[in-house]
Amino acid sequence: MTHQDWDRDVTFGLAMPSCVHCGGHGTRNGRRGMEVPCNCVFRAIFRACYERFRFCAAKEKYISKVSLVPCRGRDRRLTYERLIEDYIADFCLVSKRHLSDLDYRIFRYHFLLGADWRLCCSRLGIDRGNFFHAVYRIQQRLGRVFKELQPYGLYPVDEYFAGRVERNTSPPPPEGTPHQGTPVRPPLRDAA
Repeated sequence: MTHQDWDRDVTFGLAMPSCVHCGGHGTRNGRRGMEVPCNCVFRAIFRACYERFRFCAAKEKYISKVSLVPCRGRDRRLTYERLIEDYIADFCLVSKRHLSDLDYRIFRYHFLLGADWRLCCSRLGIDRGNFFHAVYRIQQRLGRVFKELQPYGLYPVDEYFAGRVERNTSPPPPEGTPHQGTPVRPPLRDAA
């Protein structure tokens, strides 16, 4: 997904009204004069995903349920998935994959383990200003990644848990054309 695929309604709805960069509109002028989503939108996306992560992680493990979800493919079979555990794993693994070593250590201490800024600063050997700049940078980076992740992003969260079903939009085959998906089987002989 590129910046051109961002829906203006989404960016406007997620923007902070007090943002000095976009003025609450959700988009700002980027390089080459093109409108790009503002960083406050990326931080809002991260916060929404992080809140769902915390909700999923705080649930009792025996409350978790298995969901029947349609999978992609030719025959559109249904599979059983543990969506809560999948979301927790996706949130952590995507974050680790897209952050630098220092940013991931800050992410792990602050967001995953719940350490406050004082403990993080003393543990990582950084000052308060650099810590908060890193937190904003992490939120912006992961917010963009969570939205633009392919084939399915972590945001919008409700689509992740609803199991996005993609309809077959190809036109039907012309009349008289045999169906390519089902093999032809000869009739069985009657055993009588």
